[in-house]
Amino acid sequence: MTMLLLRRAAQTAVRTNHHRSFSASQTHLNERKGLVLGVFEEEGEQGTLHLTQAAAGFDQTSSGKLSELLKISGPTLKKGKSRIFYGIHKDFPCVAVVGLGKKDAGVCGAENWDTSKESIRQAVSAGCRLLQDLEVNHVEVDACGDAQSAAEGAALGLFHYDQLKSKKKTKVTTQLHGSADSVGWEKGVTYAEGQNLARLLMEAPANHITPTAFANTIEEKLAPHAERVTINKRSQSWIEEQQMGAFLSVSKGSEEPPVFLELHYNGSPDSKQAPLLLVGKGVTFDSGGISLKPSPSMDAMRADMGGAATVCASIVTAAALKLPVNIIGLAPLCENMPSGKATKPGDVVTAKNGKTIQVDNTDAEGRLILADALCYGHTFNPRAIVNVATLTGAMDVALGSAATGVFTNSDWLWEQLHKASVVTGDRVWRMPLFQHYTRQVTDSQLADLNNIGKYSRSGGACTAAAFLREFVTAPHWAHLDIAGVMSNKDEIPYLRKGMSGRPTRTLVEFAAGLAQSG
Repeated sequence: MTMLLLRRAAQTAVRTNHHRSFSASQTHLNERKGLVLGVFEEEGEQGTLHLTQAAAGFDQTSSGKLSELLKISGPTLKKGKSRIFYGIHKDFPCVAVVGLGKKDAGVCGAENWDTSKESIRQAVSAGCRLLQDLEVNHVEVDACGDAQSAAEGAALGLFHYDQLKSKKKTKVTTQLHGSADSVGWEKGVTYAEGQNLARLLMEAPANHITPTAFANTIEEKLAPHAERVTINKRSQSWIEEQQMGAFLSVSKGSEEPPVFLELHYNGSPDSKQAPLLLVGKGVTFDSGGISLKPSPSMDAMRADMGGAATVCASIVTAAALKLPVNIIGLAPLCENMPSGKATKPGDVVTAKNGKTIQVDNTDAEGRLILADALCYGHTFNPRAIVNVATLTGAMDVALGSAATGVFTNSDWLWEQLHKASVVTGDRVWRMPLFQHYTRQVTDSQLADLNNIGKYSRSGGACTAAAFLREFVTAPHWAHLDIAGVMSNKDEIPYLRKGMSGRPTRTLVEFAAGLAQSG
């Protein structure tokens, strides 16, 4: 009997491929529908599987074919692995079964994330991609016990930047299968779409996403939420009026005009509620300026506006979710280019707060534009300030792509960010903000501050954070250095190779937590 089932499945698979290639019939259209189902490993029983509720229901309607095929088709399905079956059910010619690992694994203290949620994201993304490779264009997804995580895995896993290619991957629509938790599913889709917006902005070439184009894109994305959102695209003349000399020292080498993007999301019923302030570094291309970067991999510096991308995408997501919280987003946008007008190493510039800065390395430009943005941000009396930036290569050396480095003067703020990251699986790790590092940036030959540490190769991420602290007076401030998590090779299984859009979901979850706490 088992051999007969396998033979029939194989014959159906062959017929499926023929129909897909050569037929435009109704059967062909039906065959482009797929299903992703999950299975757990049984606790303590090696080699046995436990079907999710949706998978068990499907197995029942298929007269036990699914469980039978799982037993005879190979070794036990491990966490994150997937297997595809054909012809089990007339409504779903292609069924991808994915391994979810142990059921109810929960939060892992050693890994600093919720293992169950992360396993669901990984497994669902693997199943959806498998079906996408088969040119299936509509996929129903098992909630696997957590509809939000399943939706995030599906939407993040299927994202692929091919806007500028003639040959594109199959566009796949997804929907929830066999679960009533449509609210969780929609929330997960919204979270993932937020991160995908950041990925889209970061991946796009720098001649397509200039400072002006970036600001216009965000304005477009926020248009559906106009009743709760105010957008100000500040021009160079406004920046000059604000005496943002540090920001202007970076932008002056480029032909592209700078833009200071200011977003106000008024989600709280209390219009006087102190806002959360998010500040994102927005260097849309970083050549290094006169301190020119090496040519290899310079193209990746199109994503040096990752801080602005994640901050703005977070606000778009907060607006879509209608979070009851007030948020202000600031994104100083410019290019860092070499020219006859560019800042030269050794030049001294004056920031908005009057502090003078000796610019010994024009490739340490992110901290300069953030300095003026942070000074301006204090005028809104925020309840907390979080700035996000692809700031230092040293951060990548320290933590790699495992986690975003967080430097903060507030234990409360650290706890809120950490709690959010455990839920999203997009982790953060606290880094030191000692006076030891402050002394290295305040010891400057010509000015109040130097834009690089006195011992330039030592603790570079920490001295950059210490520099930013010189422009902060608020009691709750955090600097997120996202240089290490800017891109993904294969470390995060549910993100394809390319720019990651991290940590957008963690910022959104953090804002949602603040909204709940009032």
